[in-house]
Amino acid sequence: MWPYHPDLLATPVPRYTSFPTAAEFGDLTPARYFEAMDSVEGDVSLYLHIPFCEKICFYCGCNTGRANRRQRLDSYLAALHREIELVGGLLPAGARIRRIAFGGGSPNAISPVDFVRLVDALTVHFDLVDPEFSIELDPRTMDEDWAQAIAAVGITRASLGVQTFAEHCQKAIGREQGEDLIVRTVDWLRGSGVTSLNFDLMYGLPGQTRADLRDTLQRTRVLGADRIALFGYAHVPHIVPRQRAIDDSALPGQDERFAMASFGYSYLVTHGYAPVGFDHFAKPGGDPLAKAALAGTLRRNFQGFTDDQSPVLLGLGASAISSFPGLLAQNEKNSGRYRMLASQGLSPVNRGIARTPDDRYRGAVIERLLCDGRARVGGKLLASVKPRLAPFLERGLASLDEEWLTVLPEGLPYARTIAALFDPYRTQSARRFSSAV
Repeated sequence: MWPYHPDLLATPVPRYTSFPTAAEFGDLTPARYFEAMDSVEGDVSLYLHIPFCEKICFYCGCNTGRANRRQRLDSYLAALHREIELVGGLLPAGARIRRIAFGGGSPNAISPVDFVRLVDALTVHFDLVDPEFSIELDPRTMDEDWAQAIAAVGITRASLGVQTFAEHCQKAIGREQGEDLIVRTVDWLRGSGVTSLNFDLMYGLPGQTRADLRDTLQRTRVLGADRIALFGYAHVPHIVPRQRAIDDSALPGQDERFAMASFGYSYLVTHGYAPVGFDHFAKPGGDPLAKAALAGTLRRNFQGFTDDQSPVLLGLGASAISSFPGLLAQNEKNSGRYRMLASQGLSPVNRGIARTPDDRYRGAVIERLLCDGRARVGGKLLASVKPRLAPFLERGLASLDEEWLTVLPEGLPYARTIAALFDPYRTQSARRFSSAV
């Protein structure tokens, strides 16, 4: 379906869940974070990071570790409670929490009781106004007690780390989970009131074929996933050491990865899903993400594509990132140092970047290109990227109408590469990102 131009995909690019990206973060004092907090008003979203999993998958690039030491887990949760208290005290009166997301790692690596205690702490220290709860879950550690906790809290959105149903691929990436586990988890979540269920899936896995991908998409569809995120596996063992356990000789080549992405997109849009950007899909009609994509109100934040319109996202926990209009601020990544700081009532913020007016302008262009497939670009900025944009225009992947730049249907898999043309940091950063497809 898509034309394949490997030369245009040769340079790895960011996923642009923020701009500037985390690769540009430098030292940041908590004082800058406190200043940003002083100006917060209106609707605010929260993200809580649980950096633990019962089992660590070989492919995973998340900031997570094994939840096999009770003392370490307890001390982390105690520190997280202290940070909740600290940040809740900093938030000005009138700021309302409308959305709360739990991610990781795997939030269900902690006990359901500990999870409910975290929600209780949020209720005490923040002004929660009928918030919408979402959570990431590992089916391998899901049980009935967790299902009851999800029902009690009122979580309506959940995302399952499925990746693939192919057993040989599961073994190769260290994530073995039978289909019965997925089915049982889906049944529990639906019975607990989850109305929006996402499956995280991957292509480009070791030993994976298009037939494997088709089978996984078919099973996902039959299980009734409301949303699907279909990511290309990013093999960067020089950045993620645990990936060295994966046999890179078994990985599909770039041309096959491209074919898998094209096949996955075609399969899903012809089987009842609306595309949301390049690699997300949602059931049309009632799903808020599909509605936002249709209405032109789709956004991009650290959880990926979202219908969340809040200009402020507060991150809690080790490595969590807070996003303000003029600032991106990240907590200490190392969970041990995070525990030391937060347990003493000190802010764990230590990295980030102030967003200049030019950053915000370029970031808006990048976001609209990825969310809407088109963006209005001012003449000065357009002139600066035009020479590098030319190959995409000449090959019919994008079009330019005065100041409106549009990613054409044939150019959809090149959207991140086109967006990266507006990122001046890419010419300075030596950090390697993942393949665009």
